[in-house]
Amino acid sequence: MSENRLLDRSSDAPVKRHMGLKASRTLANTSIYVLLVVISVVWLIPFICIVLQSFRVESTWQESYVIPKQWGLDNYRALFKTDFPRWYTNTFIAALFTAILQTIIVLCMSYTLSRFRFKMRKGLMRFMLILSMFPGMLTMIILYRVLSDLGLTQANALPGLILVYVASSGMGYYVSKGFFDTIPKSLDEAARVDGATRFQVLKKIILPLSKPIVIYTVLTAFMGPWGDFVFARYVSFGTSSGMNVAVGLYNWLNKDQIAKSYTMFCAGGVLVAIPVTVLFMCLQKYYVEGVTGGAVKG
Repeated sequence: MSENRLLDRSSDAPVKRHMGLKASRTLANTSIYVLLVVISVVWLIPFICIVLQSFRVESTWQESYVIPKQWGLDNYRALFKTDFPRWYTNTFIAALFTAILQTIIVLCMSYTLSRFRFKMRKGLMRFMLILSMFPGMLTMIILYRVLSDLGLTQANALPGLILVYVASSGMGYYVSKGFFDTIPKSLDEAARVDGATRFQVLKKIILPLSKPIVIYTVLTAFMGPWGDFVFARYVSFGTSSGMNVAVGLYNWLNKDQIAKSYTMFCAGGVLVAIPVTVLFMCLQKYYVEGVTGGAVKG
């Protein structure tokens, strides 16, 4: 009888241990999910408030309540009677040209550093890494002086901004190079044996296999100019025609205009956020693949 009891206890022990591990895992997952939900709600509250305020038509001033008493599209209609379309166009042009040019430069630089072996290659990589550690704020004064001498400030700030955004693109090679390093070099060698040039190898073999990193590069290059405020305000001050949308909307928050422009500011913020949000949600899969793939090897 005692032997049977010992056998029963020994057989029940793994089951109880498994149930205990399962319960603790469930409790841990539940706690994590609750924490993530709370963080998401806290993070989304300001955006929800801005969206609600953009539809408020009974007052253009900041109010103590969030849900509008009267709903309408008056603020969105009023936006197009201001300089907002010009600011929006400037921002889109800067972001589009920057995304195209910066993507080309970054991918070419990443492919070169990944596939070629030349003298001072590692020294160049270290040099660019060190330069990228310095904050861009340190160069603002000299950059403004150069752009001012070229006549690319204030009303002509748009080409100046594009020039600055694209100028140092090559130093952002880290993630793309890491992704290219994961692609076997035997593919390059096979193509070279068949008579392909280096450019053909990049265009017809490497890039089709690197769709995630290409999309990642395009998205990051596009979102930088789209949300830039500090340098854009520094270059385009005082002239509405040269401002981007962030600088233009910020000017509506001064003490002279906020009383009549606060709800329009909220409406403008919604219109600015929609394109990037939709673009990111549609390409999120490739964005994550690009980040994780580029972090494997560098």
